[in-house]
Amino acid sequence: MARTDSTGSTWRYRWARRQNERRLRLFRSAEGTWRRRDDELRRLRTLAEQCQGSAAAGDGLPLELAPDEVVLRVAPAAQLVEMRHDAVLPAPDLTVGVSTGRLRRRLPDGVRVTDAGMAVITNRRLVLLGGRGRRDWAYGKMTGLAHDPHASVTLIQVLDRRRTSGVLLRPDVAVEFRFVLTLAFADAIEQRQAVVDQLDELISEHARLRPSRPGIATPGQARLSALIPGGRRTAVVAAALAVMVPVALANSGSSDPTGTEPAVAAAASAPATPRATGSATPRATGSAKPRKASPKPERRCGAPENPMGYDFCGGKRIREPAREVCDHFDCVPGFWEGRGYLVQCENGKVSLAGGSPRACGLHGGVRRTVWD
Repeated sequence: MARTDSTGSTWRYRWARRQNERRLRLFRSAEGTWRRRDDELRRLRTLAEQCQGSAAAGDGLPLELAPDEVVLRVAPAAQLVEMRHDAVLPAPDLTVGVSTGRLRRRLPDGVRVTDAGMAVITNRRLVLLGGRGRRDWAYGKMTGLAHDPHASVTLIQVLDRRRTSGVLLRPDVAVEFRFVLTLAFADAIEQRQAVVDQLDELISEHARLRPSRPGIATPGQARLSALIPGGRRTAVVAAALAVMVPVALANSGSSDPTGTEPAVAAAASAPATPRATGSATPRATGSAKPRKASPKPERRCGAPENPMGYDFCGGKRIREPAREVCDHFDCVPGFWEGRGYLVQCENGKVSLAGGSPRACGLHGGVRRTVWD
């Protein structure tokens, strides 16, 4: 037997079950994304402490190490790349890069492969042992360093070489290789602890962004609009039609209550009596067809239909959205905890954390502002 509430209805329980399933699904998706990022940060934190390198790691390599030089990482199947034109790269720093997605093994525009071999990171230099020879990039002479955000390419500029060059790695090893290169550069300037402190700060900040478990929807929270297919949006449209249809019918009726207007119209439509001296065939008169005014489309610029009038076109920022905003937009978990203005994330969800550097942090970043 179906469960009923005090009014004997079961739809409230069905609504509550659907809402709880939807909330739990969104929460698990957000928590999964958060956990993957948390695991990555903690893995890098452990690597920053344990990656000390050793001279024995270079045994068997065709590379002569200095007395105090140790090998931190070896990456096989690396390729030497060079830029066809001159460019100015940003100066090397100790910033831990944030993964923006899966890297692809492709060459950016203006970059070509000139050799292939093995890349070796030591505490003094980056070396590519290729089939045509060896290419060194000493940290002390490094003036520019750039990691391509979409391709597994790292470009380097040094003082003793005019042309910009670098390495192309396999995408599955590129992220860790770049981090170890950052550690090696930090060791060269005696700043590894700065990298560790940065990771601790990132882990602490990420912990504050952990999604909170959503509240449980109860049958008593169900609204009557849930019974209507389409929800509140359909109810709003029906209410608007209920107001507009009687007005339209009233405007389409006769505007002359005395009844003289139909008589005048009938007299005007009666055929004219032909003159005795004129032609027996009356002259036909054409009647112009009235043009129908096409309805003006509502300006939304890609925003979903909503009775609040929110759009992506421009206007005023929304810091206190209507309570029903989540009925028409796909809100992020913990939407009402935001303290900014309404924005749309890259994955289509909307957040109330606009203006914050952490806005849409778990949803691909901010795409655009929602306007009123």
